[in-house]
Amino acid sequence: MDLIARHRSSLIREKALELGFDDVGIVAAGQLDEESRFLDQWLRSGYHGDMDYMERNVEKRNGPSMLVPGARSVIVVLQSYNPSRKDTPCSGFKISRYAFGRDYHKVLKKRLKKLMSYIQEEVATEAGGRFFVDSAPVSERSLAARAGLGWIGKNTNLLHPRLGSYVFIGELILDIELIPGSPIREACGGCTRCLEACPTDALVAPYQLDARKCISYLTIENKDDIPPELADHFQGWIFGCDICQEVCPWNWKAPPHHEPDFNLRPELKEMSEEDWFALDEEAFDHLSRGSAIRRTGYKGIVRNLKAAAKRLFS
Repeated sequence: MDLIARHRSSLIREKALELGFDDVGIVAAGQLDEESRFLDQWLRSGYHGDMDYMERNVEKRNGPSMLVPGARSVIVVLQSYNPSRKDTPCSGFKISRYAFGRDYHKVLKKRLKKLMSYIQEEVATEAGGRFFVDSAPVSERSLAARAGLGWIGKNTNLLHPRLGSYVFIGELILDIELIPGSPIREACGGCTRCLEACPTDALVAPYQLDARKCISYLTIENKDDIPPELADHFQGWIFGCDICQEVCPWNWKAPPHHEPDFNLRPELKEMSEEDWFALDEEAFDHLSRGSAIRRTGYKGIVRNLKAAAKRLFS
């Protein structure tokens, strides 16, 4: 059985890379007990803010077999979205790099669907399973780390030794046996650049993020007004924030992505401060079509612009 599982694992890896994923790993579909305890403590601390969905389906989040009955293996894929240096918006307002191009859910799901079809048609016709891209209660970073695709850094992001942290993660949970990878050693060492750089002190300790203070949370997940004492430190961010990733040495030499769909869209690149402030609801609908920016909504982007502009133009 090991020989069959090894052969299948090799074929799947080759196909995943052929489809355009930047790396792929495999982990057994067991319980994530350590991660479950960490999540419970995080929730008890209230660090999730208004993200009530984090409190739901905790058992599923840390048990892949509850999402796919009989699950035995999880294939984890990574897709880089690290932009080239020329991909920089003209405006002083900043948006997270993950939202530069087409909505990543659509790009990764399309490839995962092809990978699933390949497995069921060419590798293991008896295989059953489901694929996910940030669309179900799945502990994506934990699974990626267990599969040997990196480690969880002090900024709570997955850090891949070659790709850095600007990566999207997708999973394919299957009911067939495959050969799992091995976790790699954390390599943050004594570096604390991310903690020191966070302007709102959202990284309250290594590996501990208080989302209620995080600019990404405040500009995307948060539906309320932004506390003035936090808005004062936005540094121009109006959708998400990349500061803790920008200062990470593991991102400095990471290669730019090779996916055209993730390139900075021209209409976003050319937006000036005046253009952002002139946005009406119809213009925002056009600008955000097919983009992750749509998640915050028109009212949210207007709120974020006001918050960011307070210090940017003072």
